[in-house]
Amino acid sequence: MTSRLIGFVLAVLLAASASAAERRALKVGLLKFGTVAWELETIRHHGLDRRHDIAVSPVEFATNDTAKVALQAGAVDLIVTDWPWVARQRAEGADFSFIPYSKAVGTLLVRPASEIADLAGLNGKRIGVAGGPLDKSWILLRALARRELGVDLADAAEPVFGAPPLLAEEFARGRLDAVLTYWHYAARLETAGAKPLLTVAEIIRRLGVAADVPMLGYAFREDWAARESETMRAFVAASREAKSILGRSSEEWGRLAPQIGTAEPATLAAMQSGYRAGIPEKWGEAERRAAADLHAILVEIGGERLMGRARSLEGTFWPEVSY
Repeated sequence: MTSRLIGFVLAVLLAASASAAERRALKVGLLKFGTVAWELETIRHHGLDRRHDIAVSPVEFATNDTAKVALQAGAVDLIVTDWPWVARQRAEGADFSFIPYSKAVGTLLVRPASEIADLAGLNGKRIGVAGGPLDKSWILLRALARRELGVDLADAAEPVFGAPPLLAEEFARGRLDAVLTYWHYAARLETAGAKPLLTVAEIIRRLGVAADVPMLGYAFREDWAARESETMRAFVAASREAKSILGRSSEEWGRLAPQIGTAEPATLAAMQSGYRAGIPEKWGEAERRAAADLHAILVEIGGERLMGRARSLEGTFWPEVSY
């Protein structure tokens, strides 16, 4: 190799290294098998990070709680969680803020041959609930039963709390009459024959909340976002482009099949349908007002155990993102 050629190769490598170094870096905490991992892989595969001059580093955690601890400790820049958690943290003095990630939260399903046809049919039944007694979807289901039936399902039914995989197994074995679980687990159960009774989005609408409210979003520190506002806007753009790809391309779900954990076409189609339904289409003043209405319901039912001292959503939503 001539000295001129060697010099050319070194110049290319140095330029590439400098370009990578100039890209704005951010660390995103996620669960290895969660939907955020699928979105970030779509960003990486399609070069959306490079297009927007950012360098996204996924940081995997075993549980949502450990991801929250990492965010609080400054070990990551963003995680996906719900805005009630952000509001509670702000009420306790933290400076976290929120931008939407998904409207899809969960679904209440019943067994394939179940005679349960409506909310009243849950009376006296065993209901699996993903998470614990303060799970937001469970609180909202209880609020709906109180409003429409005048009963509290915490007393009128038998809730069984647990992790989604365990609940799915109990449900399949007939030990649960219904299960309220996260949307991507619900998609698998529906493919296996389970019947959806209510989605959390439907529960929210029946509670009188006027607009679609994305419950899940990226949480981050306000002071970090103030310093890295260009990085944040670039990440939001890349995230929305990735959502568009995942919403329209069935081939993309086939590519992600090993990461999702199934290559079964019907399950992947159900996953895509659930994901697409959860893509936030609008995020403006109407959606923020609807979130405040929903917050009031959560405070009423969940009280201080759920919401801490948070009595308003002031500052919860990052003002630099609207669409």
